[in-house]
Order: sequence, then C-alpha cells, then structure tokens
Amino acid sequence: MTNTNQNKNFELILSLSYYLNLFTSLKRFLEYVSLISNYYIKQEFSLLIPLDDKGRIWLDNICFSDKKLRNQAISDSQEFFKENDFINNFKLKSINIFEKFLEEKFDLYIFKTHKIISRGKCRGFFYVFYKKSDKQTYELDDDKINVLVNLLAVGIENYSLLNINKKHENVDREIASGAEIQSRLLPDFCPKIFGIDLAAHCRPALQLGGDYFDFMSIKPNVGEQRRQRGRWALVIGDVMGKGIPAGLLMTMLRGMLRAEVLTGLPPDRILHDLNQLAIYDLDQSHRFVTLFYSDYDPRTKKLRFANAAHNPPLLWRSSKKKIIKLDAEGDIIGLQKDAEYQCGEIQLESSDTVLYYTDGITETSNSSGARFGEKKLINIFTKLCTKSSSAQKILNEIFKTLDKFSGKKKILDDDASIVIFKLE
Repeated sequence: MTNTNQNKNFELILSLSYYLNLFTSLKRFLEYVSLISNYYIKQEFSLLIPLDDKGRIWLDNICFSDKKLRNQAISDSQEFFKENDFINNFKLKSINIFEKFLEEKFDLYIFKTHKIISRGKCRGFFYVFYKKSDKQTYELDDDKINVLVNLLAVGIENYSLLNINKKHENVDREIASGAEIQSRLLPDFCPKIFGIDLAAHCRPALQLGGDYFDFMSIKPNVGEQRRQRGRWALVIGDVMGKGIPAGLLMTMLRGMLRAEVLTGLPPDRILHDLNQLAIYDLDQSHRFVTLFYSDYDPRTKKLRFANAAHNPPLLWRSSKKKIIKLDAEGDIIGLQKDAEYQCGEIQLESSDTVLYYTDGITETSNSSGARFGEKKLINIFTKLCTKSSSAQKILNEIFKTLDKFSGKKKILDDDASIVIFKLE
C-alpha cells in the first residue's frame, strides 16, 4: 500500500472519533467503523459485539461488515445470545462459548478476538476473520486493528458520557441557527405531479441534524401542465453529523444535485457525478452523506432509482398486498472517489405507495431504550395502505404512532423525515 493510501485510510479512521461527538446514534458510528474496516484491514469480514454500560450484550448494536452475510450473521448471533440467556446474565468468561459457536459457523475461516477496553472496563469484542490460507495477513494486521479497537473503545465510552449529560444540555445559538438553515433546505409545499398523491414532513430534533428531501422537475422551464406530466426527481438524504457545518454541507449538495438533475441522466449517473463533485469538500469536512435518488415518469409510471447507502424506501405493491424494499448497490457519498452505483427500475401500478424515510424514524426510542425499528414501520405502513389511506393520512398516522411509542414529552434522538408518494 502506498503512503498516500495509508494516509488516506488513517485520516478516515481518525475522523470517526470526531463524528461520534456529532452522532445521535451509536449504531451509526459502529456501522461506519465496521464499513471502513473493509477498506482498512485485509480481512474477509469482521463482527462487532458491543456491551452496554451494565456489561450486557448490546443486541441492537451488533455489526457485521460483509453486506451479503450481514443480516443472517447478526440474526444468528442475536438468537445465540437469547437462547443461552446471555441477555441479562452475561459474564466476560461466557464469551468463550460464543467463540466456539463462531468457529462452527465460520469453519472455513480463522479469526482473532480483540477486547474493546476503555478505562479498564470491557466495552465489547471485535472479531476479525481471515481465510485459513491467509496466515501472513492474519499476523500483520494487528497495528491497524488496534487503531480501530481504540477508536471503538473511546467512541462507546463517549457515547455513554454524552447520554448522561444529554438531559442537562441546553439548545444554544449554534443549534438554533443551524435549525433555521436546515428548515430552509426543505420544500415549503409538495408539487403537483400528475396522478400522484404526495405528502412530506421533517420533524426536527432539538439537536440539529442533516435530513434533506426534495422534489425537482427534470424540465422546470415548461408550462405548469407539461411540468406536472413530465419526469420528476425525488430525493431523500442525511448528512452525517450535526450543527451548522452539516446544514451548510447539505446546502452545497442541494445546489450540486439540482444542477445534475437538469442533465436528465439516469439515477446511477447522477449519484456517481454528485460523488465526484462533492468528495473533496466532504473529505475536507470529515463527513459523509447517505442519499436515495429516484426519478418518476407519470406517462409510463416507471420509477428509476439509485442508492448511496441510505435507508431503502418501502414500496406497497397494492395488487399483491406486499411490501418491497427499493434498494440498489452503492457507496456513501464522499467515501470513495471511484464509487460506483447501480440503477434500479420498477413499474408502478394504481394505488402503489412508496415510503421514503430517514433513520430518525426507525431509531426513535422509548423510555426503556428500545428502538421503533423497521419492522414496526413496515407493520403500520402496511396497515394504512391496506385501508387505502391518503398520502397525508399515512404520514400523519406514522408520526402519531411514533409519538405513542416514544412518549410525546420525549426529546427526539434525531431528525425524522418522511415522504409519501402514492399513485392515485
């Protein structure tokens, strides 16, 4: 590896310690450490098992770096901990039982166990897997892994300290100014698109976030009727971090994206070009962006889309009474200069409904710390679509359900944004 690549990777790792002070979710920090480990270590994949303040397995924050195996690996690990009563009765020595489980499950690999230690307290375990034939890499990666493990230790501890102090913090002038900037990014009203019932809303947290959604006509300089029947771009995204810098970066990206939209290029090309344009500024600011971009043609009812690691929108397929996730391969905006994106396409039908959202929805927590989660979101969305509710009613009911789940007096963990796109 060249010195340039080494410096680049090291800067990415160091930036994560800065991000944690701005995150509202530890989950996101851990996921990005896991993601960057794929570029930083010559591993096959890695598994992160964090512990909470009481030394219990933190089920919701388990991370696995390989995208294809991620869901199954996390699910299997969670089931193992539940079946072995490790949720409430976990002891550090019990981790040996779990490691035997890993040896059987991943029998084609070898792995190293790295304890995450902060101030003498174990904060979790980081497992790095290699092919059994890759013994040399297995032995040479220790220094790099130690960098990641130290960042994880500091990050988890900082998150705990931030949670303790969170109730005592006041909204300062920077947050108020940033919130004003952010509010101006969002459309004042939903446009009229032929054959579409549209509703959207961003509910800001007290602490400033970087949520963004927008609607853009591909050909804005035509008459109103032609514009309504022409192609439209719909986008939703989230800048990592908070405060005025996040708001300013989203303003920058909004301008770049609006210029790109006018080219009429497919969604994958739009995200590719946007990444090329923005990567220098994002790199300098030590931030990344998740973004889902789509365009819709009312004449053909086709929706094309590309995803830069954002939460996949949910499509209610009315004719089949089922939910489909709209996703396509693609890296975060600002992570890699040569990032590639795939373009998906789907033919929409009458009464089909698409729910675009940011992770502030699924990561909303209640008084006991449990998250709302994707499963609950899918259930309420399915129920509302089955009743043939309007776009505005679906949006309102989802937020009412969030209020009931979290408690109306609870401070939001993050900005929560929703766009409902329904065919009439």
